[in-house]
Amino acid sequence: MMQVFMLHFAGGNCYSYDFLKRLLPVGFQGISLELPGRGRRINEGLLHSRAAAIADYSRQIAALRDPGCSYIIYGHSMGASLGLYLARDFEQQNDPPAALVVTGNAGPGISDDEPGSPQRYLLGYEEFKDELRRLGGVSEELLANKELYDFFEPIIRADFRIVDEEDVDEAPSVHVPVIAAMGSEEKNADQIGNWKNYARGYFNSKTLPGNHFFIYDYAQELKNTIVNSRKLILHGF
Repeated sequence: MMQVFMLHFAGGNCYSYDFLKRLLPVGFQGISLELPGRGRRINEGLLHSRAAAIADYSRQIAALRDPGCSYIIYGHSMGASLGLYLARDFEQQNDPPAALVVTGNAGPGISDDEPGSPQRYLLGYEEFKDELRRLGGVSEELLANKELYDFFEPIIRADFRIVDEEDVDEAPSVHVPVIAAMGSEEKNADQIGNWKNYARGYFNSKTLPGNHFFIYDYAQELKNTIVNSRKLILHGF
């Protein structure tokens, strides 16, 4: 059995990868994690720091790990960034993942923001909505419904704060295989090779047609990437 721990994107929750979990074949167990303040953890307080998010995810993985199984960490966007730190932490505990699969993210130090622009979590009400429209993945119906949007906004602002506070000088490198994918329309898709700077071992990357949420259009391709990463173990990577 291969466990696949899935880390959601900003504004996501434990249901964000239901589409992917359904595709995993026998022998793979998809486990969707989530940060507090959403989904099944709606009654818990939101987190506002990268360190707190990493610690929370680390506790979840440790509690859910089957010591008789190998495991993979997969994350999209914010989840990809946090996944790198988690892979490093579990390496240091002598329980490394079999692979780290990252999507929708060009790696540490690469930002969509224009130089000198305000951090996203500090944008004004309408500016923040425009940023969500630019990224995609949030329906116009939600953005237009004030009650729903006002409920959702604090969650994704908190997540953006976690993303925006990244210190590239503190970003770790890992020995586990790193496999990265991005959508061709993402602003920094041409810099996906940046992940290689943080992979001391095997590294591979690909770009697929689509925007930041290309994963929904290429669910089978994403599933194959995760499943095929298992082969790296057999080849000694």
